[in-house]
Amino acid sequence: MTLQLSGRWFLPCPHVSTHSIQCRTSPYPNPKFPQTRALSATASLFSPPPTIQIVGGKTPTWRENGSVTEAVEDEIDWAEMDADLYYWTRALRPVQWYPGHIAKTEKELKEQLKLIDVVIEVRDARIPLSTTHPQMDLWLGNRKRILVLNREDMISTADRNAWAMHFSRQGTKVVFSNGQLGMGTMKLSRLAKSLAAGVNVKRRAKGLLPRPVRAGIVGYPNVGKSSLINRLLKRRMCPAAPRPGVTRELKWVRFGKDLELLDSPGILPMRISDQAAAIKLAICDDIGERSYDVADVAAILVQMLAKLPTVGMKALQNRYKIDVDGQCGKMYVH
Repeated sequence: MTLQLSGRWFLPCPHVSTHSIQCRTSPYPNPKFPQTRALSATASLFSPPPTIQIVGGKTPTWRENGSVTEAVEDEIDWAEMDADLYYWTRALRPVQWYPGHIAKTEKELKEQLKLIDVVIEVRDARIPLSTTHPQMDLWLGNRKRILVLNREDMISTADRNAWAMHFSRQGTKVVFSNGQLGMGTMKLSRLAKSLAAGVNVKRRAKGLLPRPVRAGIVGYPNVGKSSLINRLLKRRMCPAAPRPGVTRELKWVRFGKDLELLDSPGILPMRISDQAAAIKLAICDDIGERSYDVADVAAILVQMLAKLPTVGMKALQNRYKIDVDGQCGKMYVH
């Protein structure tokens, strides 16, 4: 997805390395008020030098120390942003992407899950609630599960800590990773082996020889599943590229003598009913580019950046020297 904003390249050039907007139930704890659906943005606008980083949301410490009025106003701002996003997407052509190999893969994956000891679900750390399949819990049942939030380098430390706390309260084991640099991969390997250690205990009790732990890696397209495996193996065993739909078939690979990994293509729902989530997939390049209009998605991104409660229009004014107050994002997309 490449375009220009007021004559300057905007996406996916280095100027915006974490072009993401995440609509979600806020992970930032607010004990005095019920959480509403909120919107957090994490984006880095690089200008040599300095570096401008836009981070949506506040740290848990801010929530605890801030006044009641500030907490209420913050929740209202994020809720209004969520409502705006829903309104903006209504006029657009629905974002839908379901290439033929996904249906075949989904059927095969359900069969392979019967052989798997632990499931590793990989999500995009920028939009973790928008990059999980709505039927994932149904497919996995009671199987042991690890959640990997990949691309941790593209979110702020505050957001990382807040998401860790959010999933911890749900009892979900979370590993943050950077599939490009390999950070978090060894921790993931150890955790997968420890969770499935009981498999060989039961086998020995039955007089059977131990076998490698079988871990299935699943998730949406282009969230970094194959890159994660390649980093674990320290060699390129699975095809990987920064675009959706590169992996098209299931593939078992061996990691040492104790772990076997199943790489799988990204699986999306046949129909994405939440179009706000679909727009975020498009912004983060987690869905095929043919499924959306690049200019429309970029215009929404501009409008969202302009209305971020924690940043507002300052970032666009400082970086691009443009005033988007009250203007449609399409005016700045060429």
